Amino acid sequence: MKNLKSNHDAQSVLTFRKWGRKNYSSFLTVRKQVVISVLSVVYFLSTPVITMATVQDTSEVKMEYDLDEIEVSAQRTPALYSQVARIISVIERKEIEAAPAQSVQDLLEYVAAIDVRQRGTEGVQADVSVRGGTFDQTLILLNGINITDPQTGHHNLNLPVSLAQIERIEILEGPAARVYGPNAFSGAINIVTHQSVDSEISAAVSGGSFGYFDGNLSGSLSTGKMLHMLAFNGKRSDGYTNNTDFDELNGFYSNQLNTEKGVLKFQLGLSEKGFGANSFYTPKYPNQYEATKTLFTSLKWEGKGPLHLTPVVYYRRHHDRFELYRTDKYGLTDDGYKVWQNDTLPGWYSGHNYHLTNVYGANLNSWVKWAAGKTAFGVEFRREQIYSNTLGLDMDEPKDVPGEDAQFTKSDDRNTVSGFLEHAYYINKWTFTAGLMANYISGSDLGLNVFPGIDVSYNVSDAVKLYSSYNTSLRMPTFTDLYYDGPSNIGNPDLKPEKSATLEGGLKLRSKLLRGHAVIFYRHGKDIIDWVKEDPTAEIWQPQNLTEINNLGTEVQAQLLLRNEYGNHYPNIQISYLYNNVEKGNADLVSNYALDNLKHKLVGSLSEQLMKGLQLDLHFVFQDREGSYTRFENKMPVGEAAYDPFWVFDGKLSYRRKQFSVFASVNNIFDKQYNDIGNVIQPGRWFKTGVIYKIGFN
Repeated sequence: MKNLKSNHDAQSVLTFRKWGRKNYSSFLTVRKQVVISVLSVVYFLSTPVITMATVQDTSEVKMEYDLDEIEVSAQRTPALYSQVARIISVIERKEIEAAPAQSVQDLLEYVAAIDVRQRGTEGVQADVSVRGGTFDQTLILLNGINITDPQTGHHNLNLPVSLAQIERIEILEGPAARVYGPNAFSGAINIVTHQSVDSEISAAVSGGSFGYFDGNLSGSLSTGKMLHMLAFNGKRSDGYTNNTDFDELNGFYSNQLNTEKGVLKFQLGLSEKGFGANSFYTPKYPNQYEATKTLFTSLKWEGKGPLHLTPVVYYRRHHDRFELYRTDKYGLTDDGYKVWQNDTLPGWYSGHNYHLTNVYGANLNSWVKWAAGKTAFGVEFRREQIYSNTLGLDMDEPKDVPGEDAQFTKSDDRNTVSGFLEHAYYINKWTFTAGLMANYISGSDLGLNVFPGIDVSYNVSDAVKLYSSYNTSLRMPTFTDLYYDGPSNIGNPDLKPEKSATLEGGLKLRSKLLRGHAVIFYRHGKDIIDWVKEDPTAEIWQPQNLTEINNLGTEVQAQLLLRNEYGNHYPNIQISYLYNNVEKGNADLVSNYALDNLKHKLVGSLSEQLMKGLQLDLHFVFQDREGSYTRFENKMPVGEAAYDPFWVFDGKLSYRRKQFSVFASVNNIFDKQYNDIGNVIQPGRWFKTGVIYKIGFN
């Protein structure tokens, strides 16, 4: 059967190269993925098209994947999965739907290599990093398009899609500058949306503790060569403690036009949310509030022919309103003061912070196969622009803030041009891939910088592969790093880009019963940016280029696939462990981000099919974090405190009958009190339940 094109950029695609003549081959062409996955669950809620005439229960369809038939493009040139010398973790649609998670952030908690430092729950705000990096060092992509926010990495996961629209999440561990460009410093996360080849409608409603409500409505339409998908999502909560309420609305549309010469893909997403930000950025001011709006769109052409050309244009607009004091909650007293609960609005507070970023981008990727292997080359242009009343350089003329009674008084912009070159060569049991990215940043005195990388692997047997890789990368400072000026933070316009070099090696194991990998990695970071202060009692944080940070770590993952070997009544079990030791060039500084890495993270899951259509999924996470934070009581600092290690257990019970399914889940089953960020307590036990109905039409 001829290959189907993927739903996302060729830089991070996993496709089936050929099909056996199995009765499920046509179903597989919706592009399922198999890699060493983080969550071990059976094929349960991943629902194919359900027609009015014929209803097929796919929970008993056995998916017999041959890993050697999978084509992987986690590099500039496409390659078979068995040839790639990198660690790629993939969370598939069936795993997403079975997991006790309602947001991308919650789902990523179950990946050992990822540190998710949550402030608000259910996707409100979280800082996501890979292998001990910071949240600004991880590149986020939507269908292969870079959606990283130049203002701050806090906004990187302001996504216009919910979990219901996600087909899979791909995680490339380690530097990826020569694949994706700047800011893929410690890893990259690509979120791929679902594009059905048939017409169907899906509706889902769920509710739970703390006034939680979540609603989803989506539909797909197939009209000959054109595929359409439209989805809407809304969720809210009263909050699990004071000033942690939130409201969120998302809308997303995508289409795909298939022609003889190639595939044209378009996507448009809108997201709007507002949330109480209790102590998010400083516990000195617990009554914070933030509202964000995101617009994202892209157009991509995937050409066919001997020379494969993929041009892309994209645009992202993000609006942020930050309130140090949530003024809508403050009431005016008889003596003229504004008061909320026990807090009085100070006279010096003149208004909120407003930020508007525009990102314009265009890139061209191409590759060709010839006698000496596969060669890829490409170029990308990206322009980042910000308007603000606190970030940037003074404007000659102020500009009105859209929809607000305020004005932007500062702005800045920068252009980045990157060129890519890569070659892959395969001989017998060996694979060799080498490439580089040449990068120029406007307004800097760095000139042209080159970041090379090389990957090598050797297949010991059909089940065991050894690999090693060396890659370099950079991360540009955000506009917040450069310019922020607030009561507890002040920026540094003299910051330089971060640079790193990473060496790693390990083995991959794949068999019908057991899959996994073991990896050792070392990263040398230079000019690492972090918000620091010299004295724990000092009130002001300022970003600096630390002299260096060296990471030495190991990651081990194993999946015991008993169900595949012995039948549906046996569970699948997965366990993963990450160890990361960080040595600082300046150990005397108090760090807010870079030096507070996870030293130990252990995750595990068990998936058990109790009976036909009924499935139980259990997950646990253990975290032990380095560093410390300044503990506050009654909005005053009282000294440094170490992060306490903790265990969290989650569970979900799901039942599916034809096109109807119902679930009940519990997060933090044992009501553990813990925090990912100092002074920001995470919610206790949280119950949720919901129903899902899907129907398809011929």
